[in-house]
This record gives sequence, C-alpha cells and structure tokens, in this order.
Amino acid sequence: MENLKIIAHIHTGFNQKFGIPRQSGIVDSAVGYIVFEKEYKDPKLLEGIEGFDYLWLLWGFSKSKDNKFTATVRPPRLGGKVHMGVFATRAPYRPNNIGLSSVKLISVDLNTSKGPVLTVGGVDMLDGTPIYDIKPYLPYVDSHENARGGFSDDVKAYIPVEDKDGILEYVPEAERDTIIKLLEQDPRPAYDVNRNRSYRMSYGIYDVEFIADNNLIKVTNLTVGALDN
Repeated sequence: MENLKIIAHIHTGFNQKFGIPRQSGIVDSAVGYIVFEKEYKDPKLLEGIEGFDYLWLLWGFSKSKDNKFTATVRPPRLGGKVHMGVFATRAPYRPNNIGLSSVKLISVDLNTSKGPVLTVGGVDMLDGTPIYDIKPYLPYVDSHENARGGFSDDVKAYIPVEDKDGILEYVPEAERDTIIKLLEQDPRPAYDVNRNRSYRMSYGIYDVEFIADNNLIKVTNLTVGALDN
C-alpha cells in the first residue's frame, strides 16, 4: 500500500491529550485551523467546498505511534472496566493510527499569508495533528435516522461544572464557554474517577485546575500559560 500523504496540519487549542473531547462535534466551540502543505496550497483544490456545512477529516493519531494494537480496549465511557472489540470503538490504539472526525466548516480563506486556510468547529485533535484527507459531509447518505449507537446509547454524556468563586470570569466569553463544555465531558481517565485529587487541563493559553466531588466538577484555579505536550 502506498504511504499516506500528509496534506495539511490542523492547529487547535489542545496542546495535550488530557481534556480533548472524546468525539468530534461534542464541543462545537472548539475551533481548529487547517493549514495545507506546500504541495496542496493550490486554491483550486478547494473549489466548491464552501457549499458544505460539514466536512469529514481523516487524520493521524500522531501521539499514539508507539502504542501497540490490542484486540480489545476499555472505553472510558464504560468506566474503563468493560472490554470491547477495538473495531466496536473509536479508541486510538488501532492497526492503523487513523482518526475520523466530522467538523463544521466555519470559513474558507483562500488568500492568507499561510495559503488557503479552513476554519472548522467541533474539533477533537491535538494541535499540529496531520490531516490525510478532507471529504464533504453529505446529509442524504451520511445521516441515518434512528440508527443504533451500541453501548454509547446508554452512556451519560455530561457532568455539571461549578465555578463558585467566579474563577473563569477572567476568561473571554468564547474561550470560557469552550472550557466549561470541555469540563462537562469529564476529562478524567475512567480508572481515576473515584480518586480524590486535583487535575489540570490546558486549553489555549489557559490552565484550569479542578476537582471532582460527587459527580460535580469544581473549578479551583486558573493560570495563564499552556502546558507542555
């Protein structure tokens, strides 16, 4: 098989894996900017793309290259205790380190200093993630009414977030709303949810510290300066 070509990289507010939404589209305000490689900067490659509301992105789990493939995994939304076949999940530990995301196309800028740039929403990728392909989302074939979602149908998706001391009030509204939505996803590892400890999540230039108490996320501190990968 011919090696996959990297056509672009996406730049996001996620500089570490902790806190990234477990699926695309969950946090629609999480924005990414797709910047194309030199070979693919020709605006002709994007003719007609502005007519679509959503795109499919094929991308690489760039931080999972050294992780070995296993036949079963333990999905975090099942508490990290139940094994499922890897092909029944979207876990990153796969025979091929390929991810799939459906993102909202926000804007198409063909003439920037970096060449054509696509701004997309609902991203679930690390900053700098390689993009292998972009395809339009087609509602008449890609949306299946009443389709079953397997074990994910019975999983609680959100956890309340408390900012009792108004710590996040110092963050601009757009970034604040995104941070709250990220926390609502409960970014803690499934094996860690019963531990009484503090956590720190990075988004953009903000580091947010929080604790979890009785299925409630409590914001405890905010500092400026992104964490290292």
